[in-house]
Amino acid sequence: MNDLPFPFRVGVSGTGFIARGFIAATQGRSDYRISAVLTRRPPISVTGVPPELLVRTPEELAEHCDLIVECSGDVLHATEVIDAALRAGLPVVTMNSEFHVTTGSWFSGRGLLTEAEGDQSGSLAALAEEVQAMGFTPLIYGNTKRYLNTHPSPEEMEHWASQQGISLDQVTAFTDGTKVHIEQALVANGLHADIAEGGLAGPRTDTLRQAADVLAEHALVTGGPIADYAITPECPGGIFIAATHAAIHAPALQYFKMGPGPLYVIQRPHHLCFLEIAKTIRRVAFEKRPLLNNGPVPRISVAAIAKRDLKPGERIPRGLGSFTLRGECVRAAEHLGHLPIGLAQNARVCRPIKAGEIIDMADVALPDSLALTAWREIECRIRSARSLSH
Repeated sequence: MNDLPFPFRVGVSGTGFIARGFIAATQGRSDYRISAVLTRRPPISVTGVPPELLVRTPEELAEHCDLIVECSGDVLHATEVIDAALRAGLPVVTMNSEFHVTTGSWFSGRGLLTEAEGDQSGSLAALAEEVQAMGFTPLIYGNTKRYLNTHPSPEEMEHWASQQGISLDQVTAFTDGTKVHIEQALVANGLHADIAEGGLAGPRTDTLRQAADVLAEHALVTGGPIADYAITPECPGGIFIAATHAAIHAPALQYFKMGPGPLYVIQRPHHLCFLEIAKTIRRVAFEKRPLLNNGPVPRISVAAIAKRDLKPGERIPRGLGSFTLRGECVRAAEHLGHLPIGLAQNARVCRPIKAGEIIDMADVALPDSLALTAWREIECRIRSARSLSH
């Protein structure tokens, strides 16, 4: 990656909540400016973006910038945008963990690609750097939620989408657990962690400390560290790391109000999404190193699970955030042939599928796409790695 001009030009892929917030947050900056914004919407319907910045193709976006921020939330679209960006030699910063855990590994070695700080996965990676710099050894990379319902009703989700000003599919993916599984899969792959046996544990506890103790037991079984989450009213929408430290520092850590140990909980009770993307942009521009990505051979994937019985011939326009599918973390090598939730777009069901089943690639017909090609190659890597380990 060559040095960027100063101020450098940032192109944005997406015109939704995150993209519009990020664009607004860049006003008055002296280190970079927004030079182009890629949209698939009719330009007249786009709000919050100066019309003269709108472009219509990934190639046109790449021509007008020095760095790309991808935050469309669409796996198939993001795969095409990032392919064009890396072919043009541009660094890419994302707020799109769905992309990373589905096709991100396909781009390993092709250029500088990283998830941004601001969403829980990127914020956990940044917190991990902080705690490790202080000598802690992470045992749990934790995400926190206040509420989870794997089968929310459309009426409930429409209410909250309206209340919070975000899309129906987003609020549904947040509520049914798909989003937290995606975020923690990326954390596990990017920070070389495992998951608990049988998937994420997600204990429901009154306090974060109780959750850390429960998850520590899972980490000890797997050999740790693990990526997981807790449902607790004490720290909604935040992150935490439970870690150990050298025994010699136990008296000082207790004096620092960290408790008696040996397990210490370092938490951050918030993540500020688009307001924090700038930190990762500066890291990429001036330090030329990624914060977090999925690695070349992912250990953890997010499999599509049927929320209800499905019949042959049914069509699934979108799996993420739908009332048809949800996603759960699995060890990829133990579930070869599974359908990643991020690929489930415009799918046709080919055989009867029972509610609660993990859906296989053979169970559905998917249209050709670059994302599908990428996943097939990633799964070949997973198969090869599994064969070598045996």
